[in-house]
Amino acid sequence: MELRIHTKQKDYPIYFERGILSKLKEYLKDTSIGLIVSDDGVPEKWLSIVQTQYPNVPIYRFKQGEASKNMNVYQDLLKVMLENHLSRKDTVLALGGGVVGDLVGFACATYMRGISYINVPTTTLSQIDSSIGGKTAIDFMGVKNSVGAFYQPTAAFIDPDTLSTLPKRHFINGLAEAIKEGMTFEEELFAYFEKDYESHIDEIIYRCLEIKKEIVEEDERENGRRKLLNFGHTIGHAYESYYELGQYLHGECVAMGMVSILENKELKARLCRVLEKVGLPTSCDANPKEVLRLIQNDKKTDHNQITIIQVDEIGKGYLDTWSMKDMERKLGL
Repeated sequence: MELRIHTKQKDYPIYFERGILSKLKEYLKDTSIGLIVSDDGVPEKWLSIVQTQYPNVPIYRFKQGEASKNMNVYQDLLKVMLENHLSRKDTVLALGGGVVGDLVGFACATYMRGISYINVPTTTLSQIDSSIGGKTAIDFMGVKNSVGAFYQPTAAFIDPDTLSTLPKRHFINGLAEAIKEGMTFEEELFAYFEKDYESHIDEIIYRCLEIKKEIVEEDERENGRRKLLNFGHTIGHAYESYYELGQYLHGECVAMGMVSILENKELKARLCRVLEKVGLPTSCDANPKEVLRLIQNDKKTDHNQITIIQVDEIGKGYLDTWSMKDMERKLGL
């Protein structure tokens, strides 16, 4: 299946097919791949499939995890790109999860004032959420995604077969973003998780891509409706920073962030049942005062006000403006 994303910056295809990883060169026959970037968490099985198609292309791998999404690794990647004489005619292929896609996207946005990259996400989180939309970034001074750019890929290839080698925790981690989209945009999507979601993974991923395509085309630079995709992220990102991007995974923090921000008690109970069923956490022991301080660094904060996403009815998220006093109340301060 193919989706085409139409943005002001670029139009590009999203290919969704089991086994498509072994067909990359067929689709990219006119593309000059100058570098393959991955991390050491991507199984050799998937890297080998790509490497077989591009045996003479250099590979840059870095340590798996959010902690690698930093200025040092970003600079090291730029150095490798320079050493391999990549030009504006070359394309970088990003194979891996959201960290790989974010890092490669930002490096390509800034190298030579912009070169092309192909996104090949291999995790539930990256396939559901970060594979399209062009949000690229690195973490800086302990603040998640504080340095970045909107920079669209040339194409994305989504092969659900790559999920078969994911550790269970990482597989579950990405489902938080699908639950989030169900909460804010479509009750039918949320309902999958109240039933037999495991036998509908392909449908869940593809429906999330369709929803995100529609939103990105309408609001490429997150000035309006696209902000709804940040449901759970305001407090969730603060949790990630509080635990120094290590103790909890991104989706786990988003899950706890959704629970923390919800006002409707009945809806919160329904969400908690789904999260617990899937295996995602609903709370943590983070210090509320420190969480508030971190929220004040959030890019959605404007002086003493912050834009948050609220849900009173499943499938109908909306934007709301809170004062820091409101946030203090929500955090129990």
